[in-house]
Amino acid sequence: MSDHRYSDQEIAAVERAIRERRDMRHFLPDPLPDGLVERLVEAAHLAPSVGYMQPWRFIRVRDPERRARIHALVEQERLATAAALPSRNEEFLQVKIEGIRECAELLVVALMPECERHIIGRRTLPEMDIASVGCAIQNMWLLARAEGVGIGWVSFFEPDALAQLLGMPAGARPLAILCIGKVPAFYPRPMFEDAGWGKRLPLDDVLFEECWKVGAASSGRFRSDGLPAGGTAPSY
Repeated sequence: MSDHRYSDQEIAAVERAIRERRDMRHFLPDPLPDGLVERLVEAAHLAPSVGYMQPWRFIRVRDPERRARIHALVEQERLATAAALPSRNEEFLQVKIEGIRECAELLVVALMPECERHIIGRRTLPEMDIASVGCAIQNMWLLARAEGVGIGWVSFFEPDALAQLLGMPAGARPLAILCIGKVPAFYPRPMFEDAGWGKRLPLDDVLFEECWKVGAASSGRFRSDGLPAGGTAPSY
């Protein structure tokens, strides 16, 4: 056994956080413990990044008026998304998209400006800066779950409008609005899975040997009309 291996109990704790992490939408108004937001951001800041560029930036939004304006941007995009799903418009509108008004803390995560100056690892894959930010958010998400705190990643917004609202410099790009706070309970399954919008693909559809598996499901989630592939609109 490798001397670098964690104990069985430690491994089980990591696996539990991974399995029980949820994208949360329902929050309690209770404040978070002092210093927890900073610890979550520190966990994010410990993430790997291509070329060690550390492209993530975090804006903590506490002003109620600014929060309300962010919520208005999200609501505008929610309605636009519903309009793009004509066969499931009403059903989609019943799904809770965000917890901006209820969560204790709100963070906006953005790409720093001038990412194009970083060449290592990005010359042929420039989107690796976005992948790096995704790693940072996942770090934060897992620590939050271990702390019993929920995080909801909101991506329903027009990036330029949000960047302007937050005074971002040219080239900076918001990628996530993170709602953070205590929750009544963690969902037993992803909320969209419970609502019938998709399901976890089996490993055989995502793990291939040697080359691409012919006939593997491309996603198993949506058709162009918003319905699950091969299915009809489910009821709640």
